[in-house]
Amino acid sequence: MREVAVLGVGQTKFGELWDRSFREIGIEAGLEALVDAKLGSGDVHALYLGNMASGSLLSQEHIAPLILDYAGLVGRHLPAIRVEGGGASGALALHEGYLAVASGLYDYVVVGGAEKMTDVADATANQIASATADHEWEVVFGATLPALWALIARRHMHDYGTTREQLARVAVHDHEMAGKNPLAHYRNRLSVEQVVGAAPVAEPLGMLDCAPLSDGAAAVVLGPLEVARRHTDSPIRIAASEVASDTMAVQHRADITALAATAAAARRAFARARRAPADVRVAEIHDAYTISALLALEDLGFAEKGQGGPAFEAGGFGPGGRTVVNPSGGLKAQGRPFGAVGVAQVVEIVRQLRGEAKERQVAGATLGLAHDVGGTGATSVVHLLERVN
Repeated sequence: MREVAVLGVGQTKFGELWDRSFREIGIEAGLEALVDAKLGSGDVHALYLGNMASGSLLSQEHIAPLILDYAGLVGRHLPAIRVEGGGASGALALHEGYLAVASGLYDYVVVGGAEKMTDVADATANQIASATADHEWEVVFGATLPALWALIARRHMHDYGTTREQLARVAVHDHEMAGKNPLAHYRNRLSVEQVVGAAPVAEPLGMLDCAPLSDGAAAVVLGPLEVARRHTDSPIRIAASEVASDTMAVQHRADITALAATAAAARRAFARARRAPADVRVAEIHDAYTISALLALEDLGFAEKGQGGPAFEAGGFGPGGRTVVNPSGGLKAQGRPFGAVGVAQVVEIVRQLRGEAKERQVAGATLGLAHDVGGTGATSVVHLLERVN
């Protein structure tokens, strides 16, 4: 298999983009990535588009060729493929694009992720999002994604002594980071007291423990590493791209405080790249709920099981820490357009490895990790990216 590089990146602002259509934000991100890669639309060989629920949200299925059509590329009859995996849709699309270039099938691939979550009422959007859990065993009985993650949080608190304040510190950290990100949905700072005192959603999680429903799009251009320097002075190699799965229903897992799919994908990724968690300087991790960030730290190997809360509270993952997590603000503050998240995480890691992150730049970053989750962990995707000197 060929080595694969990220040649260009692009991203729209995340937030409530009521004045912009799905196709507009998708095309904006893709064109920005192509310009960044110094490529024209005539160089593209395929499009992979991550999207969770355009049919339910916009009454528009069949969206990958739609984007090519409105980008003016319909005459080339390119393959355009939509990829769905709940909140991990964008990350899965990137995995598929990576495989297509690595195999030699295509040379230049655009991978996009996009979602318009705010064009329907919040209650409707949350109902649609909850369809990424097990409908027959969970959702039909009234369980929502926040409720299921709350069950996980409560068990983690019971088993390991994780505190409400430790959960809150995840949100505080993410909002502090997002204050330096002009594309973030929320750039306001929070205090631990504000998070703990916020209106309850599902005990022990409150409103400020949960990532917002956002609109937005992100894109990357992938190509063979051997030609990367024609397109960028700072080639970023995809050192590993791994996907793993687990049971859909939380109740069917041996330990609901451990995301087995994340642990498996991380093991495979580090083994393939011949690296270890200690080598990662910057990481974008799944933090749709504050508890999911702590589980990610543990299952990715950045903290011992049960010690994610104390490690985070001690400042080990903030500015100046050994591994800085979510410099973008994460899902919690940068925003959560489901299909775009996994691609946006890689956009941030690429900018960090290139040294282009400005105020939020993590010093000494040469290896970065992106981690995204679908549902409550039925799908996990881990990418390792490395700066090529």
